[in-house]
Amino acid sequence: MTRRRRDRGAEREAIRAAAARLLAGTPLRSTTGKLTGTGLITESGLRRDVVYGDHRDLVEEFQAQAKAQSFTPAAAQKIAEQNAMLKEELADTKAELAAERERNAALVRIAAELSLELEQARAELESAQQVPRLPQARSPRPGARRHR
Repeated sequence: MTRRRRDRGAEREAIRAAAARLLAGTPLRSTTGKLTGTGLITESGLRRDVVYGDHRDLVEEFQAQAKAQSFTPAAAQKIAEQNAMLKEELADTKAELAAERERNAALVRIAAELSLELEQARAELESAQQVPRLPQARSPRPGARRHR
């Protein structure tokens, strides 16, 4: 069984391309996009021993570029800005929800009070209708005497 020969040139090209993607903030394989040696290895798709063993100079070059880069990658910056915007929107939405809940509670209390008042008014009306009416006073008969 023979081993397949490694293409060191292709390995170096893969490491350089991975470094360029990470520095540009557009990683393909790395989930974090961190500018570290581990991130470079993940992004290149090569084994750690291959990268550190034969291409250590490229790792050190990448680390120097990452250190010299004084800003966050554009993609990471965009995500951070979106995150801040979403947090602000969430806080506004929570405040609106709290205000709506307060209004809702007040309306529930008002509805309960009005319901009780309506019930009382109906009960009073019903009791007023059950009172027997007194006969009206009779008009005096002609020629009848009045009591004094």
